[in-house]
Amino acid sequence: MITDLNNPQLKDELLICGKTKIDTLHITSWDQDHCSTSGLNWILTNLLPIKIEYPGYEPHTENGKACLSKIRAYQRESKSNGYLVKTQSIDPPYIASLNTASELGYRDIFYHPKQLYSSANNNSTIKFFRRGSFNVLSLGDVEDQNIAAMLRRCKTLCREVDIMILAHHGADNGFTNKKFLENIRPSVAICSSNFNNQYDHPSAEIRKLLYEQGIQLVTTKTGDVVIESTGNHSSSYQVTNLYSNSEKISSSTKYKPRKAHWLSMNSDSLRNLLRPGFKGIKR
Repeated sequence: MITDLNNPQLKDELLICGKTKIDTLHITSWDQDHCSTSGLNWILTNLLPIKIEYPGYEPHTENGKACLSKIRAYQRESKSNGYLVKTQSIDPPYIASLNTASELGYRDIFYHPKQLYSSANNNSTIKFFRRGSFNVLSLGDVEDQNIAAMLRRCKTLCREVDIMILAHHGADNGFTNKKFLENIRPSVAICSSNFNNQYDHPSAEIRKLLYEQGIQLVTTKTGDVVIESTGNHSSSYQVTNLYSNSEKISSSTKYKPRKAHWLSMNSDSLRNLLRPGFKGIKR
């Protein structure tokens, strides 16, 4: 959510990455806590994304409808100004049109929605960001346990996830369970929530599960979470959790990317690893 307090912080954090604009605006849901009209307008005006990925289901609220209208107007305006902003609805036909992803690579992967559900939460976009030195699994607001089962059977996710943005802000709805965490095994879980945190995310049950699995929990309740590469692709990344309106550091921890281990293997071992049915390396 963009406010007068955090918009200068967002600009400063982008500068850390050497950016003043954003390449891709990725929106997981039409719910107001994922995409508000005022926040979207500020992003489009100040950060000028050249690509926008938006939810592939029809918005059912006035806020969602207004956001979709703003995105379409932004694209039309860019075209009239002589440059083209690409917009993409992440819907089942788009998912079906994509090529199958390769393992241990640097191309992002979309996993959902493969179909549309009656519950808007389960139509959230699930995307695996893997272009840099650390990989991030973004889960939106999904709740369905069948979706969770599909993801935990995916070898790429089981081998490569470093950071996981908790599904539905860490609600205890059955999606994030022990079996899911044992298979995906992120090093860090992020709970997105604001200071008021009226639903008390993440739930006590999810906190307990993360603790038992040795997964660090960081939240945006009192400050931003900044994750940055601290070396090359096989080196490390640093997770910093801020507080006091993002002016002080609550915690800062370095990790080694999981795919660094696989990509450091010699070519023969890597070919064996990816060969169907190979059992020589434990996941």
